[in-house]
Amino acid sequence: MLDKKVATRKSYGLALKELGEKNQNIVVLDADLSGATNTNIFAKSYPDRFFNMGIAEQDMFSTAAGVASLGKIPYASTFAVFAAGRAYDQIRNSICYPKLNVKICATHSGVTVGEDGATHQMLEDIGLMRGLPNMTVISPSDDTQTKWVIEEISKIDGPVYVRLARLETPIIYDENQKFEIGKAVQIGDGTDATVIATGVTVSEAIKAMENLKEEGINIRVLDIHTIKPIDREKIIKSAKETKRIITVEDHSIIGGIGSTVCEVLSEEYPTKVTRMGIKDTFGRSGKGIELMGYFGIDSNAIINEIKKEI
Repeated sequence: MLDKKVATRKSYGLALKELGEKNQNIVVLDADLSGATNTNIFAKSYPDRFFNMGIAEQDMFSTAAGVASLGKIPYASTFAVFAAGRAYDQIRNSICYPKLNVKICATHSGVTVGEDGATHQMLEDIGLMRGLPNMTVISPSDDTQTKWVIEEISKIDGPVYVRLARLETPIIYDENQKFEIGKAVQIGDGTDATVIATGVTVSEAIKAMENLKEEGINIRVLDIHTIKPIDREKIIKSAKETKRIITVEDHSIIGGIGSTVCEVLSEEYPTKVTRMGIKDTFGRSGKGIELMGYFGIDSNAIINEIKKEI
């Protein structure tokens, strides 16, 4: 398990091409980064439905809103720092306010962007996007889940933000795995702790679970692929059934999955939550996998935290 690795941005490009064949209403826009976002895979197959908008992200999302108003389903892509950051106003007022059917697929999120450094490591996008009315927020954890997400969101009428990664991450699920938007996936049934993770940190949580099991510590992992709407039921169930709740994310602990879980539990089942993530600081330049260790969001950090707590 977890041997084969694929970057979710690559999975996105492949899934987009397949979706384009099935649905003629799919239109793709990119802000001059199609080689990195992998929308170039779609562009090669359907050049008449692909638009390179240049380095003009605000214009791209406004155009996507116009395309959606004509009945098409635009998938608009750029790096997360440019999507959620530079074009926030256009997403808020031109897409979410009128509830237009635009799919924002942002790649290169989190510190795992790596060597590009702090200016390109978007650590606030989950907080920004989940705060917007009408927005669905999804952070897939592997190749299988990403391919499912890209097709499934084409069936939703409304704005969606999909958070994708640059770093190659292990394939967790086989092609027969069933997913549902808004429903977390529970992996394992240990009662010593629950590790709630999203995106690239899910595989790290699974590694920690497998290593801890050898030492007689049994935990479970909740893969929260849909951050909004959040699976309140599974979070509360895990809080009731396990001794500790730990969240881990490649995102600031302010506004991300840790904050979301705390909001749910404070209202429904008050529980101590340990939040692992980027602690109110900017990122740094370095290899993505090494930065996960530096910022304490890899499997070793999870193992150490659980041992300390339990």
